Amino acid sequence: MVHAVIFAGGVGARMKSLDIPKQFINVDGKPIIIRTLENFSTHSMVDDIVVACLPDKIDYLWSLIAQYKTQKVTSIIPGGENGHGSIHNGLVEVQRFASPDDIVLICDGVRPLISHKLISDCIETAMKYETAVPVTPSIDSVLQSEDGQTCCKSLPRKQMFITQAPQGYTLKKIMQAHNEAEKRGITNPVSSSELLIELGQTVHIFQGERDNIKVTTPEDLRFLRSRYYYRSFKNFAKEELKYGL
Repeated sequence: MVHAVIFAGGVGARMKSLDIPKQFINVDGKPIIIRTLENFSTHSMVDDIVVACLPDKIDYLWSLIAQYKTQKVTSIIPGGENGHGSIHNGLVEVQRFASPDDIVLICDGVRPLISHKLISDCIETAMKYETAVPVTPSIDSVLQSEDGQTCCKSLPRKQMFITQAPQGYTLKKIMQAHNEAEKRGITNPVSSSELLIELGQTVHIFQGERDNIKVTTPEDLRFLRSRYYYRSFKNFAKEELKYGL
């Protein structure tokens, strides 16, 4: 079976939308979190979805799921103190009813442009290698700085990749990593793949999609809105041509 763990426990400080967490911002008539969930709920290989959410937004999220008729969400549980904690809470919930060899897709709740192909690739790669991390090659030169003011090292661009989500793992693989992290006092890795790497393990990467953005900043939100505006404009133009307008 394939289970999706969506973590949406952040407040979106970098979005500067102080009145509402970024995952609940509406874009073209739907909250970002619903668009993200729909990518998984409409995928034939995904069996169920667990969401780790801000505790005071759980009832609100359930109401959105009912309003938009989003399928396959079986549990909404409180998130943790950070992304890692929210993922851990979601994995513990999945562990209650899943088998060790089941696939878990871990994704933040603000990736509304994930394609079905990317989800399929992630599942198939995880089934084969136990780990699956989508990446895109860096198209920019990368400099390393210790103080954020001066640089003395340029990193080879051909070896630089940008990680994305969803990341796929067998349940036993990712739970072993979380259990080991707890023993070592690792409490805030950047992502699941970085956690495994920090623990000395290798993760398998595969080709991601550049459109699969994580909506983090106001610039990301403007890009996302422009995408949906463009889609709406194309559909409107098709209708005009259809009726000879």
